[in-house]
Amino acid sequence: MKFLVKFFLLINLALMSSVFANAQKYSVYGKVVVSGRNLPIEGIYIRLTPGKYEGITNTNGLYQIKNVNKGEYLLIISSIGYKTISQKVKVDSSDVQLDFSLVIGVTELNGVTVIADDVNSFGISRLNAVEGTSIYAGKKTEVIRMEDVSANLATNSARQIYSKIPGLNIWESDGAGIQLGIGGRGLSPNRTSNFNTRQNGYDISADALGYPESYYTPPAEAIERIEIVRGAASLQYGTQFGGMINFKLKRGIETKKFQLVSRQTLGSFGFYNVFNSVGGTHKKFNYYAFHQFKRGDGWRTNSKFNAHTTHGVVTYHPTKRLSISAEYTFMHYLAQQPGGLTDKLFEKDPRQSIRNRNWFQVNWNLAALVFNYKFNERTTLDVRNFGLLAQRDALGFLGSINRSDPMQERDLLRDKFRNFGNETRFIHRYTILRKNAVFLVGERYYRGFTQRWQGDGYKSDGPDFDYIHPTDVEDSYFDFPSQNLSLFCENIFYLSPKISITPGIRYEHINTKAKGFYKESFTDLAGNIIFSQKVEEYKSNTRSFALMGIGVSNKLTKNIELYGNISQNYRAINFNDMRIANLNLQVNPNLKDESGFSTDIGVRGNLKQIFNYDVSLFLINYNDRIGSVLRVDSTLYNIYRYRTNISDSRNYGLESFLELDVWRVLAGKETKNSLSVFANIALLDARYINSDEAAYENKKVELVPDIFVRTGVTYKRKNIKANFQYAYTGEQFTDATNARLTSNAVNGIIPAYHVMDLSFDYTHNRCTLGAGINNLSNNLYFTRRADGYPGPGIIPSDGRSLYINFQIRI
Repeated sequence: MKFLVKFFLLINLALMSSVFANAQKYSVYGKVVVSGRNLPIEGIYIRLTPGKYEGITNTNGLYQIKNVNKGEYLLIISSIGYKTISQKVKVDSSDVQLDFSLVIGVTELNGVTVIADDVNSFGISRLNAVEGTSIYAGKKTEVIRMEDVSANLATNSARQIYSKIPGLNIWESDGAGIQLGIGGRGLSPNRTSNFNTRQNGYDISADALGYPESYYTPPAEAIERIEIVRGAASLQYGTQFGGMINFKLKRGIETKKFQLVSRQTLGSFGFYNVFNSVGGTHKKFNYYAFHQFKRGDGWRTNSKFNAHTTHGVVTYHPTKRLSISAEYTFMHYLAQQPGGLTDKLFEKDPRQSIRNRNWFQVNWNLAALVFNYKFNERTTLDVRNFGLLAQRDALGFLGSINRSDPMQERDLLRDKFRNFGNETRFIHRYTILRKNAVFLVGERYYRGFTQRWQGDGYKSDGPDFDYIHPTDVEDSYFDFPSQNLSLFCENIFYLSPKISITPGIRYEHINTKAKGFYKESFTDLAGNIIFSQKVEEYKSNTRSFALMGIGVSNKLTKNIELYGNISQNYRAINFNDMRIANLNLQVNPNLKDESGFSTDIGVRGNLKQIFNYDVSLFLINYNDRIGSVLRVDSTLYNIYRYRTNISDSRNYGLESFLELDVWRVLAGKETKNSLSVFANIALLDARYINSDEAAYENKKVELVPDIFVRTGVTYKRKNIKANFQYAYTGEQFTDATNARLTSNAVNGIIPAYHVMDLSFDYTHNRCTLGAGINNLSNNLYFTRRADGYPGPGIIPSDGRSLYINFQIRI
């Protein structure tokens, strides 16, 4: 391990040494768009010859080639999918601006003919086969372009933002949108823990290995796009079944030294949100920073909150090939937790709360240092160093919701996270047997350290996050160190101009430990403690293994692509699986890691900006799946969840997304108007199989509805955008026994529900006015039954709410 640390330091020092390279000369810059549509194109390489001057367009189609000496050059744009452009350029005494409109067509590159995709304008697209230093060929991918999303961005409205992503189960138990809870293909949405969650390509969860829950979610107003890769992401992004989700934040505008964006939002139930950002480019520096503050009283009683989020990034280009980025993110929020409800309480009044002493607090500090070096247009090295210092505190009464709060000392659960990691990637484009190929190799080193306390807090009602006995907590204290080394490799082989095959392999070495104590107490039927003891505990688990997979892509025509993949998956037990003190939940001390594989086969395409589609079948085979079953304690006969390896399971289903621009079909020509209708339908079946317990055999896996339907209509005309959306989610169980009702409401059915949303945006020059109604029909429903915070019990979703926002760009 010492050798690896030295290796990473040498790489970073070598890249930093090039800061003192060539002095600035002149720049050639401009914008690249699609001919006739004025749509910016990302990822277009521009080069000047003679010499090794290169640039690449960003998401706004902007490029800049720096440090160009005086002279005459030939500028060449030879990009896959567009007709080649070559133009003479004279660089004399000032910077040169050159804008280009590329014609979609056929390009010849090294003897291989590649047919272009149309640039998508529906707000949902797919990742290219190669983006940056990542390979996505043959994988199920989606990209949400936030500039095309009409939604309540101030509350991170997940139901609206992810409406075009098939198969996502969304927990709507946080009306403020502070935490995101999504799960795909029958995996738990709990704090998005079944996705590898990233921001700008690096981890943001509490502990990516031992506690992969995301308490921090970037504000939607700061996000440029959201990238989602399904189960085949395990080869590049590690041990999970759900895939990877990456929030790519905005960068400073490249055509100005300074730009200010200010956005204010007012909403129902005392909601107020202010978002301010600044950004720009000056010489070799690009910068961007934002601050968001939000507060509200909440739809339910006892659910007020306030949150601050700040982020800043500076990117320095010392040479035309090297970029260095430094990022920092801070988040703090305090929220009162109204607690859960029983089924009867929910039916009577879902807005009520019978807990007024429950509070939750989070402090999050993320930092990253990124080096990107382009040897040439074919070869790139990317080095990402990242770290987290964070803490979360949960305070309140954890007893069953069918018991009244005894107004005694409250439970205080505290976690501290100290993690750091390095992920290095090297990608190279080459030819073999006169055919194109792309080679990717990388490593990841991750070190995590989590401390966890549980003990008595004070009797008061307010957010007093202090222990009564800080040196000897009443329930438990544990250290959870973890270490992970990964090596991975993928290669795209183009068998023909239309067919590619992408094999990959990943090696994992994982070590997780738990060291600490917990106190065991026994009570009589009246609840009096009759015996108590302190139990010391130490666990260590080291394992090494390899994951393999392969993907295939076949572009039948310009607008039809067949794709398929199969990849092995693995998920290590996390800290909650090692030790937790919760009256409503107990854990099998002999839990095993989960393993299996996932596979996709589908067809996708985009027909002339009129019809966008992606239809696929998937299968997830899960071995030793960890789940929850019902048990009754032998002393007080209370029902609780028992977390254990239930059996194997298999999840399979159909995911379909279709979107049609009706206006363009009827007009039969290019038009400034757009009226698009989309349908997102997913059919799932997930069941336990090969179980030793007859009670679980062929039972439905918890948190897996049979059907999701999301559909909507979007109208666009110049500076007007309006959207109506309908979402339906089928019923789902919350434990492996498929119980429909329990007295403590921790387990039971989650009934089917539907929700409608309406939003509107109008832009004039630099100003934008927006408004909307969420849960238009004021349906009363819930998406979650919690066994701990923010429950226990049923967590109702918000009723009807209205919002209005105003944005100015200076």
